[in-house]
Amino acid sequence: MTDPDTRGRTRRWRLDIGYDGTDFSGWARQPDRRTVQGELESWLPRVLRSPDPIPLTVAGRTDAGVHARGQVAHIDLPADLDPRPDLVRRLSRVLDPDIVVDRVTPVPDSIDAPVAAQWRRDVNRLWDADSDPDPLSRRQVVAVREHLDLDRLNTAGGSLLGLRDFAPFCKRREGATTIRTLTDCRARRLDDDCATICLTVRADAFCHSMVRSLVGALTAVASGRRDQYWLDDVAAATRRASTILVMPAAGLTLEEVGYPPADQLAARARQARAVRVAPPERSGSMDPAGPHPDPRGTGDCGCDQEG
Repeated sequence: MTDPDTRGRTRRWRLDIGYDGTDFSGWARQPDRRTVQGELESWLPRVLRSPDPIPLTVAGRTDAGVHARGQVAHIDLPADLDPRPDLVRRLSRVLDPDIVVDRVTPVPDSIDAPVAAQWRRDVNRLWDADSDPDPLSRRQVVAVREHLDLDRLNTAGGSLLGLRDFAPFCKRREGATTIRTLTDCRARRLDDDCATICLTVRADAFCHSMVRSLVGALTAVASGRRDQYWLDDVAAATRRASTILVMPAAGLTLEEVGYPPADQLAARARQARAVRVAPPERSGSMDPAGPHPDPRGTGDCGCDQEG
């Protein structure tokens, strides 16, 4: 019997999710296509024996072919329903092996998966001319023919750090800003059998195709096909650059989504909902102090898509 004190009330739960994106048409549910959201929302009501749909709210939608180790989503369940400890086990029995729910934890209702997130960390894995590719890992790595000079790549990546308009690297979405704060952009070669290059990109949020466009531009500089002056000109543009090669999705993995401490969640939500606009000077990196509120007051959490 339902407790009358909890009737109609809900409780929020965080789901930590990983998936191999190769055979998915991205995160977002689409008719007649296999997607991560579609698979989870199909199974959640069944394993929880819920007569109603259980919608997922995700920290950042991923494009087709993009992987995730640290995706975060939340669901709202009736307050008297505790899905622990069975939900993870039950989902593991019914989901295909290319998607896993690692943890289910209760969170305050104020934690909105996309709005409360402070940052997202993506890693792009590459093999270059100095690598020894492993065919068994080919679904998570992208190969480039040239040698990549990581010193040049890291110098180029460092030039893009800070708050700026990433319109040259993004597919614009109507009504949304392309201003983001890039806090980390660096590459290192792993001491593994393949000599894999891991390029880490961290920002408060990513626009559609932003990360793969950044990687395409940086590898062009690192290979010697382009120089830093070209990248500076591209970054100073006000619209998407047609000269950038968007890298294939296979090498990109969403590794982690970061959240502030509980006592800072309200402030983070206010900051995330303020649309960031460019200061008067548009050259180079923008004001590092943070977002500039949009006088229109439309709001934009900056959590549109990865990839």
